[in-house]
Amino acid sequence: MSSSRFKALLLDISRELTAEQLECIKYLCEHKVGRRVSETIDSGFRLFQCLIERGELDQENRETLSELLKQIHRQDLSDKLNSFQSPPHECALTQPSEPERAKLDIATNVIAENLGRNWRRLGRQLGLSESKLDSVSTRHPNDLDETARELLKEWRKSRGSEILDS
Repeated sequence: MSSSRFKALLLDISRELTAEQLECIKYLCEHKVGRRVSETIDSGFRLFQCLIERGELDQENRETLSELLKQIHRQDLSDKLNSFQSPPHECALTQPSEPERAKLDIATNVIAENLGRNWRRLGRQLGLSESKLDSVSTRHPNDLDETARELLKEWRKSRGSEILDS
Protein backbone atom coordinates (compact mmCIF):
# COMPACT_ATOMS: atom_id res chain seq x y z
CA MET A 1 0.00 0.00 0.00
CA SER A 2 2.29 2.73 -1.24
CA SER A 3 1.23 6.34 -1.16
CA SER A 4 1.67 8.42 -4.28
CA ARG A 5 4.33 10.43 -2.43
CA PHE A 6 6.32 7.25 -1.77
CA LYS A 7 5.99 6.17 -5.39
CA ALA A 8 7.20 9.60 -6.50
CA LEU A 9 10.21 9.25 -4.21
CA LEU A 10 11.04 5.84 -5.70
CA LEU A 11 10.71 7.27 -9.19
CA ASP A 12 13.14 10.09 -8.27
CA ILE A 13 15.64 7.58 -6.87
CA SER A 14 15.27 5.44 -9.99
CA ARG A 15 16.05 8.41 -12.25
CA GLU A 16 19.22 9.18 -10.29
CA LEU A 17 20.68 5.68 -10.71
CA THR A 18 23.15 5.13 -13.51
CA ALA A 19 22.93 1.97 -15.63
CA GLU A 20 26.02 0.60 -13.87
CA GLN A 21 24.56 1.28 -10.42
CA LEU A 22 21.31 -0.46 -11.42
CA GLU A 23 23.29 -3.51 -12.52
CA CYS A 24 25.11 -3.54 -9.20
CA ILE A 25 21.86 -3.38 -7.22
CA LYS A 26 20.36 -6.14 -9.36
CA TYR A 27 23.40 -8.30 -8.63
CA LEU A 28 23.20 -7.58 -4.89
CA CYS A 29 19.52 -8.46 -4.61
CA GLU A 30 19.38 -11.33 -7.11
CA HIS A 31 18.64 -13.74 -4.25
CA LYS A 32 15.52 -11.69 -3.39
CA VAL A 33 14.09 -11.36 -6.90
CA GLY A 34 15.55 -14.38 -8.68
CA ARG A 35 18.02 -14.50 -11.54
CA ARG A 36 15.44 -14.87 -14.30
CA VAL A 37 13.41 -11.91 -13.06
CA SER A 38 16.57 -9.87 -12.46
CA GLU A 39 17.58 -10.30 -16.10
CA THR A 40 14.32 -8.70 -17.27
CA ILE A 41 14.61 -5.61 -15.05
CA ASP A 42 15.66 -2.60 -17.10
CA SER A 43 15.11 0.29 -14.68
CA GLY A 44 15.31 1.13 -11.01
CA PHE A 45 11.57 1.63 -10.94
CA ARG A 46 10.94 -1.92 -12.25
CA LEU A 47 13.33 -3.29 -9.61
CA PHE A 48 11.49 -1.36 -6.90
CA GLN A 49 8.15 -2.74 -8.16
CA CYS A 50 9.57 -6.24 -7.92
CA LEU A 51 10.79 -5.63 -4.36
CA ILE A 52 7.36 -4.25 -3.42
CA GLU A 53 5.62 -7.33 -4.83
CA ARG A 54 7.92 -9.59 -2.83
CA GLY A 55 7.30 -7.73 0.41
CA GLU A 56 10.86 -6.38 0.59
CA LEU A 57 9.92 -2.72 0.14
CA ASP A 58 7.10 -0.41 1.16
CA GLN A 59 6.78 2.97 2.82
CA GLU A 60 7.21 1.40 6.27
CA ASN A 61 9.89 -1.13 5.22
CA ARG A 62 12.71 0.72 3.46
CA GLU A 63 15.71 -0.97 5.07
CA THR A 64 16.49 -3.39 2.22
CA LEU A 65 16.62 -0.69 -0.44
CA SER A 66 18.47 1.67 1.89
CA GLU A 67 21.20 -0.92 2.45
CA LEU A 68 21.46 -1.68 -1.28
CA LEU A 69 21.93 2.02 -2.01
CA LYS A 70 24.65 2.27 0.64
CA GLN A 71 26.43 -0.76 -0.81
CA ILE A 72 26.70 0.93 -4.21
CA HIS A 73 28.03 4.08 -2.51
CA ARG A 74 24.87 6.15 -2.97
CA GLN A 75 24.51 7.34 0.62
CA ASP A 76 22.72 10.41 -0.73
CA LEU A 77 19.91 8.29 -2.15
CA SER A 78 19.79 6.15 0.99
CA ASP A 79 19.42 9.31 3.08
CA LYS A 80 16.71 10.60 0.75
CA LEU A 81 14.82 7.31 1.14
CA ASN A 82 15.24 7.24 4.92
CA SER A 83 14.01 10.82 5.30
CA PHE A 84 10.61 9.85 3.85
CA GLN A 85 7.84 10.20 6.42
CA SER A 86 4.47 8.50 6.05
CA PRO A 87 1.57 10.80 6.73
CA PRO A 88 0.22 9.94 10.21
CA HIS A 89 -3.38 9.62 9.03
CA GLU A 90 -2.47 6.85 6.54
CA CYS A 91 -0.92 4.71 9.28
CA ALA A 92 -3.89 5.20 11.58
CA LEU A 93 -6.35 4.08 8.89
CA THR A 94 -4.57 0.79 8.27
CA GLN A 95 -4.27 -0.25 11.92
CA PRO A 96 -7.18 -2.17 13.40
CA SER A 97 -8.10 -1.63 17.04
CA GLU A 98 -6.66 -4.01 19.62
CA PRO A 99 -9.87 -6.11 19.96
CA GLU A 100 -10.22 -6.32 16.17
CA ARG A 101 -6.55 -7.30 15.83
CA ALA A 102 -7.06 -10.09 18.39
CA LYS A 103 -10.06 -11.40 16.42
CA LEU A 104 -8.07 -11.28 13.18
CA ASP A 105 -5.17 -13.14 14.82
CA ILE A 106 -7.51 -15.90 16.05
CA ALA A 107 -9.10 -16.22 12.61
CA THR A 108 -5.66 -16.28 10.97
CA ASN A 109 -4.51 -19.11 13.26
CA VAL A 110 -7.61 -21.21 12.64
CA ILE A 111 -7.35 -20.78 8.87
CA ALA A 112 -3.58 -21.42 8.82
CA GLU A 113 -3.91 -24.62 10.85
CA ASN A 114 -6.55 -26.01 8.49
CA LEU A 115 -5.48 -24.73 5.09
CA GLY A 116 -2.61 -27.10 4.31
CA ARG A 117 -1.52 -27.51 0.70
CA ASN A 118 -4.37 -25.36 -0.65
CA TRP A 119 -2.76 -22.13 0.55
CA ARG A 120 -1.67 -21.08 -2.97
CA ARG A 121 -5.19 -21.51 -4.39
CA LEU A 122 -6.59 -19.36 -1.57
CA GLY A 123 -3.95 -16.72 -2.28
CA ARG A 124 -5.04 -16.53 -5.91
CA GLN A 125 -8.69 -16.25 -4.87
CA LEU A 126 -7.75 -13.42 -2.50
CA GLY A 127 -6.16 -11.58 -5.44
CA LEU A 128 -2.47 -11.90 -4.57
CA SER A 129 -0.05 -11.94 -7.50
CA GLU A 130 1.97 -15.00 -8.46
CA SER A 131 5.19 -13.20 -7.54
CA LYS A 132 3.75 -12.43 -4.07
CA LEU A 133 2.78 -16.12 -3.70
CA ASP A 134 6.30 -17.16 -4.74
CA SER A 135 7.75 -14.78 -2.19
CA VAL A 136 5.53 -16.26 0.55
CA SER A 137 6.56 -19.76 -0.49
CA THR A 138 10.28 -19.03 -0.22
CA ARG A 139 9.98 -17.63 3.31
CA HIS A 140 8.76 -20.93 4.83
CA PRO A 141 9.34 -23.68 2.24
CA ASN A 142 8.98 -26.59 4.68
CA ASP A 143 6.22 -25.38 7.01
CA LEU A 144 2.69 -25.24 5.60
CA ASP A 145 1.21 -23.60 8.71
CA GLU A 146 3.75 -20.77 8.61
CA THR A 147 3.32 -20.41 4.84
CA ALA A 148 -0.44 -20.06 5.31
CA ARG A 149 0.07 -17.52 8.12
CA GLU A 150 2.44 -15.53 5.91
CA LEU A 151 -0.10 -15.64 3.05
CA LEU A 152 -2.84 -14.28 5.30
CA LYS A 153 -0.49 -11.64 6.70
CA GLU A 154 0.31 -10.46 3.16
CA TRP A 155 -3.38 -10.37 2.28
CA ARG A 156 -4.23 -8.38 5.41
CA LYS A 157 -1.39 -5.98 4.62
CA SER A 158 -2.59 -5.55 1.02
CA ARG A 159 -6.18 -4.85 2.07
CA GLY A 160 -5.47 -2.67 5.09
CA SER A 161 -8.55 -1.42 6.91
CA GLU A 162 -10.92 -2.66 4.17
CA ILE A 163 -11.08 -6.10 5.82
CA LEU A 164 -12.44 -4.55 8.99
CA ASP A 165 -15.38 -2.93 7.19
CA SER A 166 -16.83 -6.16 5.82
